[in-house]
Amino acid sequence: MTELITTPFGATTTAMEVIEGVDLHGKRAIVTGGASGIGVETVRALAQAGAEVMLAVRSTAAGGRIAEDIKRATGNQYIRVGELDLSDLRSVRAFVRRWEGSLDILVNNAGVMAIPQRELSEQGHEMQFATNHLGHFALALGLHDALAATGHARIVSVSSVGHINGDVDCDDIDFQHRPYDAWVAYGQSKTANILFAVEAARRWSGDGIVANALNPGRIAGTNLGRYVNDAPANPALSGPASRGVSIKNSEQGAATSVLLAASPLVEGVSGRYFEDCNEAGPHQPGIRRGVAAFAIDPDRAARLWEICLNMLNEA
Repeated sequence: MTELITTPFGATTTAMEVIEGVDLHGKRAIVTGGASGIGVETVRALAQAGAEVMLAVRSTAAGGRIAEDIKRATGNQYIRVGELDLSDLRSVRAFVRRWEGSLDILVNNAGVMAIPQRELSEQGHEMQFATNHLGHFALALGLHDALAATGHARIVSVSSVGHINGDVDCDDIDFQHRPYDAWVAYGQSKTANILFAVEAARRWSGDGIVANALNPGRIAGTNLGRYVNDAPANPALSGPASRGVSIKNSEQGAATSVLLAASPLVEGVSGRYFEDCNEAGPHQPGIRRGVAAFAIDPDRAARLWEICLNMLNEA
């Protein structure tokens, strides 16, 4: 087994502590969902280090307000906003068409969790999978040449400990033939985020692109949980099964994203899954930590990639 990667940072480290001493002047970054939660703190840290950052968001008005706040706080005036609805592949393609030049950092941060009833995207796919994975998959593919142009680009996918709730059902991703379950659907989409990093690492290593996934921890007070009160209770979030869950604020929640996006400590690292600023070990039953074996299986990763390519071709 490959030795796990460790850093001096941990569960309580903040994004600003991770970025301290890192110089990102001349680097260009995109953060999806950069107008709320850990997305804001990810943008703030990258901006503090001098990067040019675009907030890719559904609401450009909200994004504009955050961008102005970050400009004032960091003195970095190269903070932009772009419209992006990840649940609609037409919006993703329009965003890609508008992008000009190279790209050093892509943080696939935006997400939705535990939609109570089955909903479908504009292209007919289960909404959590469409938003959390398929939209980001299409975005990364569309920006591949911009990423490859730098020779050292990084892709960061924000997954979740929720991935351990289930593998991707490649025969019924959209819950057409099985009962819809909000938490199973969420877990499937988060597993897909990790599988993407595994396969992107394999396919794009020759282009100088690295890809990793992470669990940010359980973050208090973000928009991600806006559906939770309407969804069925998740037994994994209470009782013995909740052991190992990190309760963090947004500054701490963004730390692992920023580590993978910018830190020299993980230069060249690819195809891995991190939590609390360190590479995660195998998941152990009964503890909400670690990475499930099915989420880093290279055969599953390759199969899902082909399935998603077909979904994009059919859209």
